[in-house]
Amino acid sequence: MHLVCALLALLASPFWETKAPGDWTDAQVESLLHDSPWAEMAEPAPVVQVYLASSRPMREAEAELARRRGKPLSGEYLEYIAHEGADKLIVAIAYKNLAALADAEEAHNMEEESIMRVSRRKYKMEGHFPPVPSDPFLRLVYPRAATERDKTIAFDLYLPGYGPYHEAEFRVRDMLYKGKLEM
Repeated sequence: MHLVCALLALLASPFWETKAPGDWTDAQVESLLHDSPWAEMAEPAPVVQVYLASSRPMREAEAELARRRGKPLSGEYLEYIAHEGADKLIVAIAYKNLAALADAEEAHNMEEESIMRVSRRKYKMEGHFPPVPSDPFLRLVYPRAATERDKTIAFDLYLPGYGPYHEAEFRVRDMLYKGKLEM
């Protein structure tokens, strides 16, 4: 009997598949942003929270969190997502050291050395949105180049102020949301 209960628990759909974002608890929103197929901790130490902000579940989690806290995301970023989001993959990185991004040379290094790897192909960052007080995430923009045939999407990130090089890898097959691949 215990084996059957354990098997049923494993087969249960995750909350993001069964509940509307407005019904997610605060803990579930945080769980989605930190421990889901769309979220990783970039290594090495100090580890940095990274998630695929362009994916539908993460957009819904961010919108719900902004609604609950009364802190909307940047209007410029939301407008960009509305017009360009279908063709772009956006990586959000928790950023506490805003001064490090103000250094022009370090910002240039970030722009040149932060790459996305999909299979054996490499893609340079196309742009970024700096963190702001209401949205403390650096958002890096890449082309939406991965497909369901790819195994992983990896990011080699040059992050000023964090000991520059970090890596995060996402498994493509795990990023299904309501039966559709979401990145």
